[in-house]
Amino acid sequence: MTGSEAPSSFRLAYVPGVTPAKWVRIWQERLPDIPLNLVAVTAAEAPEVLRRGGADAGFVRLPIDRTDLSVIPLYTETTVVVIPKDHIVTAVDEVSAEDLADEIVFHPLDDTLEWEHPPGRPAIERPATTADAIELVAAGVGLLVVPQSLARLHHRRDLTYRTVTDAPQSRVALSWPEEETTDLVEDFIGIVRGRTVNSSRGRSPAPAAQPKSKRPDTGGARRKPAGGKSTGKSSRSGSGGLKRSKRGKPRRRS
Repeated sequence: MTGSEAPSSFRLAYVPGVTPAKWVRIWQERLPDIPLNLVAVTAAEAPEVLRRGGADAGFVRLPIDRTDLSVIPLYTETTVVVIPKDHIVTAVDEVSAEDLADEIVFHPLDDTLEWEHPPGRPAIERPATTADAIELVAAGVGLLVVPQSLARLHHRRDLTYRTVTDAPQSRVALSWPEEETTDLVEDFIGIVRGRTVNSSRGRSPAPAAQPKSKRPDTGGARRKPAGGKSTGKSSRSGSGGLKRSKRGKPRRRS
């Protein structure tokens, strides 16, 4: 962080279907003095909220315009079709887009899936939101294809869902303004990526003190080589090993 004052809080945006509770809990354990405030945003408005400083970081649905934003993809969701519990599709575990060809399938204005050719027959009007489309499905008017987390978010007792095997999938990512990669943003990235509390990635901690190397003791009396070990010098060379003092040649006895 630049400046001497610590931030009063960390603002985290999130789009419908994303449940940030586990990451919020870890944040509260590691940084109890810095409150984390959640900011609910739609998938369409999330990038602009980050750009204008409405949140420090946020969970978004890809693809988005990445101008001025850093992005870390996190996971890809299963796509499902939401249906009434008495619908014939409930007889199977999964369907293809072709299996829905004769059904009215809603394509709400806030749809997060990138369809080249949406499945089924289009409704007369597009619902404004996914929540509106869910109400129409419950009324028996048509079906809705969404990421699984949105089907769970809008759960109703009279509705269920099945996997659509060949539909586009929604990817969830963590994003933040690339010019605002603060220490707190790095802390949250570490939490989302499962780093331990002692990880310093993204920070610039002071280098750990290096242990001093031990140097041989050269003071005092000269150390003797260990018994039975060679000093590394040949005794024949006259240097090293034991030396005999020379007192001249011995005299012959008569």
